[in-house]
Amino acid sequence: MDMTGNTILITGGGSGIGRALAEALQARGNKVIISGRRAGALEEVAAANPGMATATLDVSDPADIARFAAEIVAAHPALNVVIHNAGIMLAEDLTAPGSDLDLAEQTIATNLLGPIRLNAALLPHLLAQPRATVATVSSGLAFVPLAATPTYSATKAAIHSWSQALRHQLKGTSVEVVEIAPPAVATDLMPGHAQNPNSMPLADYIAETMAQFEAGAAENLTERVKFLRFAEARGDYAKVFAILNDGTH
Repeated sequence: MDMTGNTILITGGGSGIGRALAEALQARGNKVIISGRRAGALEEVAAANPGMATATLDVSDPADIARFAAEIVAAHPALNVVIHNAGIMLAEDLTAPGSDLDLAEQTIATNLLGPIRLNAALLPHLLAQPRATVATVSSGLAFVPLAATPTYSATKAAIHSWSQALRHQLKGTSVEVVEIAPPAVATDLMPGHAQNPNSMPLADYIAETMAQFEAGAAENLTERVKFLRFAEARGDYAKVFAILNDGTH
C-alpha cells in the first residue's frame, strides 16, 4: 500500500486502534473516512482531526451494510483502501447454567460476518481502482485462544483464514490483502485493557504497525505478537496456551 494519497475507510474508527490508525494515516496525507455505530464518537474524532470524514455504520446489520456501501462509494468515489477494524470482545462462560448464545452471535455478526459482508459490497468498486488494499484486523488470539473470550478468539482465527483465502483469490488483481494482527493493546476493547501493564501502549503499537505498512508486509505483525503468532510453528503451543490462560510456565 502506498502510504499517501489514498482514500481510506476505517470501520470502528471512533476509538482505540481504529481512531489511532485514522489519525496516523491522515497525517501521512491520506483522505480518511471513519465509520461506527455512534455518530457522536465519530464527530468528536473528526472535530479533533479537521478534514476527516464520518459515516455511521452498524457492521452487524446486513441491511445497513448495503445502505452504507452504496452511500460511501457515491460520496467517496476515489475510495481505494478499506480497513476492517470494527470488533467487539466479550467474556463468555460457556459452562454457566442458562447461558444463551446472544454474546456469541453478537460477536460473530460483528467480527466475522461484518467484514465478509462489507468486503462483498465494496470489492467490485475496489477492483475497478488502479491500486487498492483490503486490510483485515485479526488478533494474536487468532493463533492461541484466550479461553475467557472463546467466540472472539474463534472469529479472529476465522478472519486469519479468510484473509489468506481472499489474498489468494485476488492474486493477479489490483487489490492486495493485508492482515493486521495486534497483540493486547492498551485500549478500551475490554474493561481493564487500557490499565493492564501487559498491554502494549497504543502509541507504540501504531508506530510499529505503520512501519509494517511501509515495509509492505502481507501480515502486519509487531514483535510482541509473534509470541502468539508463531507458537505452533515453534513447537511450544501448549506452553504458550498455558501461559496465556493459566499464567503457568
